[in-house]
Amino acid sequence: MLPDARRIEEAVALLNAGELVAFPTETVYGLGADAENAFAVARIFAAKGRPASHPLIVHFSNFAAARAWAARVPPAAERLAEAFWPGPLTLVLPKAAAVPAAVTGGQDSVALRAPAHPVARALLAAFGRGIAAPSANRYGRISPTCAADVREELGDRVALVLDGGDCEVGLESTIVACLGGRVTLLRPGAISRSQLEDVVGQVDDPDTGAPRAPGRARSHYAPGTPLALVDANGLARAVDAALARGERVAVLARAAGFVESDRVTWRRMPEAPAAYARALYAALRALDAAGADRILAETVPPGEAWAAIADRLARASAPGAAEDGLSGP
Repeated sequence: MLPDARRIEEAVALLNAGELVAFPTETVYGLGADAENAFAVARIFAAKGRPASHPLIVHFSNFAAARAWAARVPPAAERLAEAFWPGPLTLVLPKAAAVPAAVTGGQDSVALRAPAHPVARALLAAFGRGIAAPSANRYGRISPTCAADVREELGDRVALVLDGGDCEVGLESTIVACLGGRVTLLRPGAISRSQLEDVVGQVDDPDTGAPRAPGRARSHYAPGTPLALVDANGLARAVDAALARGERVAVLARAAGFVESDRVTWRRMPEAPAAYARALYAALRALDAAGADRILAETVPPGEAWAAIADRLARASAPGAAEDGLSGP
């Protein structure tokens, strides 16, 4: 969906006034505020019910605009930006001295991204400054992939929702830290480890010194209905056991429904990883609204193509509230 110039102008005026504007990226919808306005950034945390100690991703129209927010840009980050920006990649770099603490969560690094969605790019170009934007949902819940999801989640807590249609990727960006001479994959996404390594060589897993990021959180992206992961061989038994307990059950699976019961809601998912990722959050929202006692999600195949999907399903099924994490589309 192409940007509407009048709506972009309205969004810029609201951002300049310290209001919140939700906008589409190719990954998920973001809840945006002027990244240089501490009051506006605080409104993001209040709208989401999100701890203020958590860092945000700051969005820019291009690499030239983003690099002013970094104290230095390592060669690996230059190469990654050249290869994948605009696109679904977030770079975590040493922060410049003037970067507001409100967007870094008190860390010495800052997360930067240049999204590819035409509406996001038009907004960022017209605004001319960085827009801090976590996903436009309540903290720890399923990220929104269409404008209606944002309105349902946030209501009048957001001044304007720019409708850019359904998000093409459907899962949050890959997050990579370029710090201390290392390249570290903090969150898997549409850009795979192999693609990163083709550009920069070795990519490490996070250790205890890595910046906070949702890839290290135990629970996130979660529906309100309890979700359990079940392998394909055990799915039928798990459904039967739930029905025997008198429960209503919702199923997320790549297989066609094989249970006929008015207490089962079945959502068949695509076989291809990219199509599955695009459909995942909408499917979880639909099953969450089905009135089931639990959601049973079939595990996805192993392998790099499914890594980001497996990550999101694992976190959606984990008990407990979402932990410290870098939140953003």
